[in-house]
Amino acid sequence: MENATEGFIPVTGGRVWYRISGKGPGIPLLVLHGGPGAKSSDRDPLRQLGMDRPIIHYDQLGCGKSDRPTNTDLWTVDRYVEELEQVIKALELEEVHILGHSWGTMLAASYLLKKPAGVRSIIFSGPALDAQRWERDQRNYLKKFPQKIQETVEKSEREQTTDSAEYKEAMLAFYKRHMCRVDPWPKEMKADMKALNQQIYNFMWGASEFTVTGTLKKFDVTDRLHEIEVPTLFLCGHFDEATPEATEYYASLVPDAEFHVFENSSHMPGIEEPEAYVETVREWLNRQELRPGA
Repeated sequence: MENATEGFIPVTGGRVWYRISGKGPGIPLLVLHGGPGAKSSDRDPLRQLGMDRPIIHYDQLGCGKSDRPTNTDLWTVDRYVEELEQVIKALELEEVHILGHSWGTMLAASYLLKKPAGVRSIIFSGPALDAQRWERDQRNYLKKFPQKIQETVEKSEREQTTDSAEYKEAMLAFYKRHMCRVDPWPKEMKADMKALNQQIYNFMWGASEFTVTGTLKKFDVTDRLHEIEVPTLFLCGHFDEATPEATEYYASLVPDAEFHVFENSSHMPGIEEPEAYVETVREWLNRQELRPGA
């Protein structure tokens, strides 16, 4: 991508890497990646929107190209919110659209509930806004898998052998149905999965998508979603870990929120249906800037 600039921003606990793609005239879009412990995708199709507006990615502390301290005191929602504030301040984003994906929606919601100035709109993509519901939804999906996979998951978690080859195989079968349905997975996605910081993922989330044992176990902002006052769009895939039912429910709690399902996607519509994903986001962002009184 031409016109990309990158660098590092000092935040509490270390430095985070960022990249700005494009110099379009619109209000910047800041992307909060999933995880926890994952990274920004170098192939994110949203970078194509750089003609319209600057598209900003950053790797959260401990992730990707950012510093990787091992102090578990840093892996809290509050510190990641503080980091987001530090990034916005360092990049002088007086006005900004925010798109959070997966764990990034937890981060985005926690930030928004502090009523920051300057957020023009928010997109929750594959939202995880209630950890217990997320776990229940994955468990329901798991019941539709062959008995052998279900037994492997149950046995591995009971005996704490979730680093076994059998468990990883069961996980992969689940991911190929509900995380990314492109077969085979693009090599960039495989590399991104490999780059996951397991320390952060295990500490904050747990051994897998369907067992939350970490510090996010009780995360639930559903009773506060009515406090969100900026234009809000909820996105998910038809086969998403963030189920259409859960996503539509979250959307119903935010005043005037919109809701869209990508019919041929699971949790990664940016990889599974990139053109539709980019166009949906583009249309939403442009519309927010044309709203009367905006």
